[in-house]
Amino acid sequence: MKTISRHFFGDSEKTAFSISIVENMKEDYGLFVWPCSIVLAEYVWQHKLRFSGNNVVELGAGTCLPGLVAAKVGSNVTLTDDANRLEVLENTRGVCELNNLKCEVLGLTWGVWDASIFSLHPKIILGADVLYDAQAFDDLFATVTFLLQSNPGSVFITTYHNRSGHHLIEFLMVKWGLKCVKLLDGFSLLPSDKAARLSGNIQLAEIMLNDEQIEETSSSGAR
Repeated sequence: MKTISRHFFGDSEKTAFSISIVENMKEDYGLFVWPCSIVLAEYVWQHKLRFSGNNVVELGAGTCLPGLVAAKVGSNVTLTDDANRLEVLENTRGVCELNNLKCEVLGLTWGVWDASIFSLHPKIILGADVLYDAQAFDDLFATVTFLLQSNPGSVFITTYHNRSGHHLIEFLMVKWGLKCVKLLDGFSLLPSDKAARLSGNIQLAEIMLNDEQIEETSSSGAR
């Protein structure tokens, strides 16, 4: 059974808007708005000037609330999810139409090097609750690292439940030449009414290439 949820941003008539999301929890976990998406979407709204005019790619977008908020505040947005999850991608297109927002929707499977990944040129990469399956972490970080290397100065902003522990994520960042430049308690970002409806240990991290990776990428580009 499908339902439509509405998510509100802003606290005045001048700035407020809402995003409507089609959800179907019984069909696929990618068809439900998870708490991490709400936190990341709020972060995008609070930093709207940073996002406006920039190319944004959302990985594992699912119902794509953060990406839609980015589009609403003026980003050029590409929404991606596993190329094999056709129902999720179709739902993503429908949600864009429902909100009258023009976003590119693209099938992108982590760890797969096909034409789709080479077409992306993000300044900001978003990922809400993409750190849920430890077996997929390497494919995710391989994809993120490639996008960061291909787009100097770009950043990966992700929200996640601390299910697997920070040590595994820290290990993978070291393995792939990444560093965390900001780590926040997700609930510290939320207005009290939104925080009251959520639970869990949600973190927000901003991740970039480490200094050595930046130097190597710069050297390669100069050749």
